[in-house]
Amino acid sequence: MLAVAFRTKGELLLYFKMVDLSWLSAILVGAGCLALGYCIGRHRPTCLFLSSRGAKDTTVSKVNKKIKEPLEIEKLADILEDFKMVLVVRNDLKMGKGKIAAQCSHATLGLYKKLLHRAPKALNRWEMCAQPKVVVKIDSEEDMLVLQERAKSLNIPTHITIDAGRTQIAPNSRTVMAILESSH
Repeated sequence: MLAVAFRTKGELLLYFKMVDLSWLSAILVGAGCLALGYCIGRHRPTCLFLSSRGAKDTTVSKVNKKIKEPLEIEKLADILEDFKMVLVVRNDLKMGKGKIAAQCSHATLGLYKKLLHRAPKALNRWEMCAQPKVVVKIDSEEDMLVLQERAKSLNIPTHITIDAGRTQIAPNSRTVMAILESSH
């Protein structure tokens, strides 16, 4: 702790006024930065974080250059307005609440990244309707894979999170599947 010696009561009061002003100015600058960030993000959310190439609707994979057909969910975005993300959690792994939350976050982000390029209109609709998410459980990995195959056959986007296995569960375990679907 900093020890400061003051000769008079006036010096002590002057010191406290300077400290109060520095805290006040720091709070005001912080509030101003938050307000500016909110305004910029509110009016131009995608332009700040995406390059001009990322904002285009590309269906060509950078890895293998195969042309991918548009996802069914993107076609539905032309006629529907409400979408929800369903997070399917494996119940047989007996994950703790925190682990489930982390795995759901990974699955959400994984599907978001996939939709960013393959179904941007549907993703935008999901974001505009407050990003609703529903969490359900499934009994086994086999059931999850059957559900994923069913979604693929309907051309509905999915993402399965595979855990690294550093904490509660075995490595390479499929933990959560995210699916974006119509709310209707």
